[in-house]
Amino acid sequence: MTDLALTTDLPPAPRRSVFGDLRVIAVDELWRYRDLLYELMLRDIRIRYKQAVMGFAWAILMPALIVAAGTLVRYAMAYMGGGHVKTAEIAGMAVKALPWAFFVGAIGFATSSLTGNLALVSKIYFPREVLPLSAVLAQGFDSTIGAITVALALPLLGVHYGLAALWAPVLALLIVCVTAGAALFLGCANLFFRDVKYIVQVMLTVGIFFTPVFFEPRMFGPLGARLMMLNPLAPLLEGLRLSVVDGHNLLVPLIVHAGAHDILAWSPWYLAYGAGWAVVGLLGSALIFHRSEGLFAEYV
Repeated sequence: MTDLALTTDLPPAPRRSVFGDLRVIAVDELWRYRDLLYELMLRDIRIRYKQAVMGFAWAILMPALIVAAGTLVRYAMAYMGGGHVKTAEIAGMAVKALPWAFFVGAIGFATSSLTGNLALVSKIYFPREVLPLSAVLAQGFDSTIGAITVALALPLLGVHYGLAALWAPVLALLIVCVTAGAALFLGCANLFFRDVKYIVQVMLTVGIFFTPVFFEPRMFGPLGARLMMLNPLAPLLEGLRLSVVDGHNLLVPLIVHAGAHDILAWSPWYLAYGAGWAVVGLLGSALIFHRSEGLFAEYV
């Protein structure tokens, strides 16, 4: 019995550490397969613009439509209230519409990136993370074109760039991190539960009403402003508007007066909250995706 017990005892499985898995994801997978990531991004861009009548104008059309819709909403509200729509409000919507269009487009493609490449996933080995991430990078190409257009158009709306506008690259990077984290998580979830893509479509359609794109959080009062800022994208979008359009330093709190209420329109803690979601969300989603890859073959 002793000999049998000795022969049947197996060594314990090596423990997986969080930092070890993150190193594998960053170094052994994404860095080693960076050329594949680049080629998949180019493939997505070519497919998107192949035989497209409007060409690169599609990169500008979506944010322009969002701004047009928001302007109509703001005009109706101003008309009912006896006011008018200011050019600064249109500029603010333009600044926020661009990252929102990036988020919606990237998530829309990334959610189906694994199920749309089942033949590729099932035949050869490569880090599957490159599929949703390539969709994010391809959408980033579109958004870069849109960002250049918006940057050139804002001075026509009376925006004067100041030192506070230097926050824009930081916020853009955080928005990319939030989007990449959501893309990894939803792409993985959609492989296991194929109706996730339909839920995502619904959420992206109605999500603009729960994200400060058409409106500013202060318009919902003290409590409503705080609740809207719980959306991980909200502090990042509002930070873009305040820094680029209003020239506000994001390290300084901002209190606005609306009627009889004083509303906290901005706090540095909002920036920390958005950055926390961006970093922790990306790392957490990457870990979930990486540790679930072993189960992908059962659901392909």
